[in-house]
Amino acid sequence: MNAKPLGILSKFYGYKSFRRGQEEIINSIIDKKDVIAIMPTGGGKSICYQIPALIFEGITIVISPLISLMKDQVDALNEIGVKAGFINSSLSTKEFGKVLEDIRNDEFKLIYIAPERLVSDEFINLVWDKNISQIAIDEAHCVSEWGHDFRLSYREISKFIKILKSKPVVTAFTATASNEVREDIERLLLLEDPDCFITGFNRENLTINIVKNSNKKKYLLNYIQNHKSESGIVY
Repeated sequence: MNAKPLGILSKFYGYKSFRRGQEEIINSIIDKKDVIAIMPTGGGKSICYQIPALIFEGITIVISPLISLMKDQVDALNEIGVKAGFINSSLSTKEFGKVLEDIRNDEFKLIYIAPERLVSDEFINLVWDKNISQIAIDEAHCVSEWGHDFRLSYREISKFIKILKSKPVVTAFTATASNEVREDIERLLLLEDPDCFITGFNRENLTINIVKNSNKKKYLLNYIQNHKSESGIVY
């Protein structure tokens, strides 16, 4: 067991132990192995690439199609003292220029970027000779036409990897992937003999029950009455 990831988990994230599968994935990445990790939503995928990012010497580039996730994670990282930034369509021209300047000056440990922005000449010219230690690809199923959320821009990721001065560790994360999608992830993202981790598809903190009740209003009011101290969403 590598003690360093656990120390970082405690120091920066305030947790005393890893969730299922996290430690094995992190240790594999630290050993410079390409990785495919299939973990349920809420299973802690971000920690699996963020902790190696803090251990590695260089920059970690995180590719994600989710603008809100980028902002949330970058805000959270900056709050715990880890310098991070993002590039996506939500930035103004001035904000975009500031991020590029910070990249140029080696201010960031993690850079989140939308796949559509990845192969812009401006970004490539800025990072191609930087020490990029890891490229982490979130929602990696988007690379596959077999996946439920195919995005053509994900096919550009391999071109970006080929352009770089030296190949970093490449890690791919998704919440669900069939055998065909896993094969596409490995092939289309240029993963080299990757370690594959499947920690499950179900969210352990969620349960689904089907209740047949003719008086929905009465059932809902009783349910709320019995769960006064809790929060939730009613569909």
